[in-house]
Amino acid sequence: MDEDDGQGEDGAARAFEQLTREVSLLRAAVEGLTAARESIDIPDYQPTLERTEKILVALAQRIDPIAKSTLLSMTPGSMSNDIATAASGARREDARLIAEARAGLDQAARKISNRLSSARRGDEQNRWLFISGGGGLVLGLLFYAVLAGPIARSMPTSWRWPERMATRVLDERGAWDAGQRLMQAAAPESWSAIVAASPLSDANRKTVQACRERAAKAKEPVRCTIEVKPDSAG
Repeated sequence: MDEDDGQGEDGAARAFEQLTREVSLLRAAVEGLTAARESIDIPDYQPTLERTEKILVALAQRIDPIAKSTLLSMTPGSMSNDIATAASGARREDARLIAEARAGLDQAARKISNRLSSARRGDEQNRWLFISGGGGLVLGLLFYAVLAGPIARSMPTSWRWPERMATRVLDERGAWDAGQRLMQAAAPESWSAIVAASPLSDANRKTVQACRERAAKAKEPVRCTIEVKPDSAG
């Protein structure tokens, strides 16, 4: 009978030590997870750990009296039935508490695993959304570059879409300024000649108009005398 009682106490003690190690591992895992994944909204498992500690305290309170009980010093004849009954009840209660503690640990581990899986899926979805958004933007710019010109040219001429697009692209105040910039970039020498002839034409506008009327009436070229002013820069 003493040997059976000793084995029962050793088994309960080993179960208690194993459960204590599992709780320590879970606590270390939760602390490590909290430090590594601060951005993840992990639920507070402190109540579960406190409940587990209470269970361990209850186990210790049940096992310790058995080891220190004065009943062990009694004769086998007077205590055999009591020991058998008490040991059987204690083992059943210990088994129930251990099973309950294991169930709590398993539930906490599953919740942590689900949280990590959800976080990984969320990161992957965000990455794909970013890639899709960037690809869509690039494709949109390519389609605009390829199709904007043909679409603008296909519109009615009175809408002046090509001219407006050129003005916006060149960031000029109006189509006139945009046209000047295009002519200057396309043919600098011709543009310089136009700029040089502009004051001459403005100064002799009436004379040139009269010569045009004479040529139209005579239906042949006519000589036209114009006035050239000296360059103000000279």
